[in-house]
Amino acid sequence: MAEITPAKRTWRVFKRNKTAIAGLAFILLTLLVAILGYLIMPDDTPLANNMIIQLSIKKPGSTYLMLKLRKAEPVDTVNVFTKMLYGQPSFYKDVPITGYRFVKDSIYVNGYIGDEDKPEKKAYNIFEVLSGQKPVYKNGNVTFNDNGLVTTVHASAAIYQKYDARIRDENIGFKTFWLGTDGYGRDMLSRLLLGTRISLAVGLMSVIISMLLGVTVGAVTGYFGGWVDASLSWLMNILWALPALLLVIAISFALGKGLWQIFIAVGLSMWVEVARLVRGQVMGLKQVEYIEAARALGFSNKRIIAKHILPNITGPILVLASSNFASAILLEAGLSFLGFGAQPPTPTWGGMIKEHYGYIVMDSAFLAIIPGVAIMLLVYAFNLVTVGLRDAFDIKSQSTRI
Repeated sequence: MAEITPAKRTWRVFKRNKTAIAGLAFILLTLLVAILGYLIMPDDTPLANNMIIQLSIKKPGSTYLMLKLRKAEPVDTVNVFTKMLYGQPSFYKDVPITGYRFVKDSIYVNGYIGDEDKPEKKAYNIFEVLSGQKPVYKNGNVTFNDNGLVTTVHASAAIYQKYDARIRDENIGFKTFWLGTDGYGRDMLSRLLLGTRISLAVGLMSVIISMLLGVTVGAVTGYFGGWVDASLSWLMNILWALPALLLVIAISFALGKGLWQIFIAVGLSMWVEVARLVRGQVMGLKQVEYIEAARALGFSNKRIIAKHILPNITGPILVLASSNFASAILLEAGLSFLGFGAQPPTPTWGGMIKEHYGYIVMDSAFLAIIPGVAIMLLVYAFNLVTVGLRDAFDIKSQSTRI
């Protein structure tokens, strides 16, 4: 019978915890959404910032008829990888309408401005709708820019009907806002999906920073002791006494507002907890027999710490990393709510709550509740994984379950 490695034994115990597996599945799904980004968003414009002011604060599931007007300025088509990371600038301006009709070379629309009974009547040249530029009429012909190609056609009823049909197929259609729209008429679903990228990025970078700093300081203080331990422990105790959110705000003031500043600020606020854990674990392990044997063999302190001590405390470190991931998401949401996080129009869940918390007592509470529920679910998923990891790395728990 093949020997079961500690990693396989830990995974066997972890996968028996159904709630932890459910939390891990939700985290992986959220990670997939964050990676795909703009490829799966209804609004794939950069930062999901396509504003349709006429459709501000619409209920989830609202559907409207839209006329797409080609923009006058040229817009380049980006490749799939660039679109996934940064989005695709829109080729069109969306105009909500309640009805339309074609008359010769024009389309007459009833523009929606908040009240279907009082539409705003407008007329657009059909060639301008397709090209974004005014056509030139000369000698019975019309010249316009057709997707980058200068096209000249005879101005006749048959030609008008041809381009009328093209506009019906390509430029007029229904658009559904599955989670409604915010105060600026932006698609809530798109901004919510893009917000997962900010939350996971802050959590990941913050955990990496806190782990690198915390494990290094904790290992040094725990192993060497003496004045090194006394001085660094004094610093850790001072930082430990400060509320995490106030410490992050102070660091943010020093670094300035922005996404990268948040990575550093949240990471620097969480390393103390990691260092205290690692310090205690190292102090308990440095006196055991195999560490004494390593010293007797002449191994360097660096090798003993890196090769013999840290691998044996991986479990507690991973448990704390999972817990800190959830804490980092909450800290980022709090900072964004206070205005210290990623700045508008970058969509963050905390920022979305800040923009719309006033609607909680009104008929549009969903604007603040939806991102709040997203934060709650993601943090809860990480907490479930944390509990699962804690039980999986518990030797006593493993011996009773296997």
